[in-house]
Order: sequence, then structure tokens, then C-alpha cells
Amino acid sequence: MNWSKFHFYKGRVAVNFLARDPQNAKEVYTAMDGNAIIGLLSSQFDTTEAAIEMGKAYLAEIPVLSIGLGNGDPKQWHAVAEIASSLDSGHANQVFPAAGYTKGMLDARKCESTFVNALVRPTGTPGLVEISTGPNSQDQEKALVAVETAIAMLKEVGVSSVKFFHMKGLTHLEELKVVAEASAKLGMPVIEPTGGITPENVAEIVKVCLDAGVERIVPHIYGSVIDKETGKTNTDLVKKAYQEIQNLF
Repeated sequence: MNWSKFHFYKGRVAVNFLARDPQNAKEVYTAMDGNAIIGLLSSQFDTTEAAIEMGKAYLAEIPVLSIGLGNGDPKQWHAVAEIASSLDSGHANQVFPAAGYTKGMLDARKCESTFVNALVRPTGTPGLVEISTGPNSQDQEKALVAVETAIAMLKEVGVSSVKFFHMKGLTHLEELKVVAEASAKLGMPVIEPTGGITPENVAEIVKVCLDAGVERIVPHIYGSVIDKETGKTNTDLVKKAYQEIQNLF
């Protein structure tokens, strides 16, 4: 994995934001001094071809792009794999069962600058995560496994990030702590807490991951910083979140 296109604050933290359009993406990226990974949701497009063309427009303004499912929608898993591997976009959000497939597609297409996360869900029990997050498996009996086993399975297929969704703000903070500690212990390079994160609570969430010793942390901050009237991500709120993260160092 070539990390040269990415910037992490103090080598540790980059924030995943959405943006209304390429110009807004550039504004958000600049407000974060480049320590950001801007997202493009596959679910917003009727075809993968349209998403790929829009992705090219974003990548003309920013160096990396995060291809998202859209609220963790497992039905978008193949679209994400296709879009990310067509662009070598930098980041692909994926459900647990499809993460290995996506890494394989990226490798087959010689994409050297894109890392894949795998979505696991909290269970209410620290140390256990749900990995049945795919389009079919989500409708079956939940597969609850030890977090260290889940991370080991991801590392076996070359996945380098675990996405913990839905955090519901601080609700699952204790569970996140165990996931972060397991990630550090097993050498999972990236952790991505997601769901209900705001400029007000992001520092507490990031601190848990920093204290656990995870190499890189990518919190996702979405709805709390989007202007409901314009649809643009508010750069003043972005800067507020950034300052809260800076205060941790």
C-alpha cells in the first residue's frame, strides 16, 4: 500500500467528510490542511459509469477519494469495488464479507494507492462484533465473533482497516476501545469509527483510538457538518472538528 497521497495530522488522524461537489471537496480538504479523505457515495448514482466520471472530477481537485456505500448499504458492495478499482481512488468502504473480494479486484487492476475497510457492527458486548454485514448475511442469524478473530480474518485477505459502524455518537465507546486495542495488538493499520460523530464528540472518540495505539485513525463526520439548505459541508464546522483533534496532541 502506497500512502504517499494521504496526509494524516501528526501522522495519525485524517477525517472522512462528504462534499456536495468537487469544489466543496477542495474547500473541505483545504480547511483540514489536507488531513482529510473526502467521500463519494456510490448510492447517489444510477450507474457505476456515472460515479466513475464524477470521481474523476473530484480527483482533479483532491488527491484521494473515499468511495462509500451510503449509510452502510450492503447492496452497494459491488459498485464500490468497481468504482474504487477503476479510479485507484485511495479508499474503499466495504461490508465485511466483500472486503477481501474488493482487495483482490484492486490488486488485479494494479491499484497500489487504495486501502479497503471492512464494516463491523457493535453488539452491545465489548469484545464481540457482528460481521454478517453483507446483503444476504444481514438477514440471517447474526454472526457475532470475537473482535480479534474478525481482525485476523481481515488481515488474512489484505484488508488494512476496520470500520466500526454505527457508533451512535458515544454510545458504543467502550466497545470501540476494545476494537482499537485489538487493532493495535494485531497490527491492523487503520480504524474508522463512524456514525453520529460531531465536532463536539470527535476528540473523545479519537482519543480512545490514540490511547489504544492504533497507527492511523479515520473518524467519519457526515451529517453534523452538512448545511441542510445548501447540501454543502460547512468548512467552519470542519475547522472546529479539526481544532478539537489538534488539541489532543
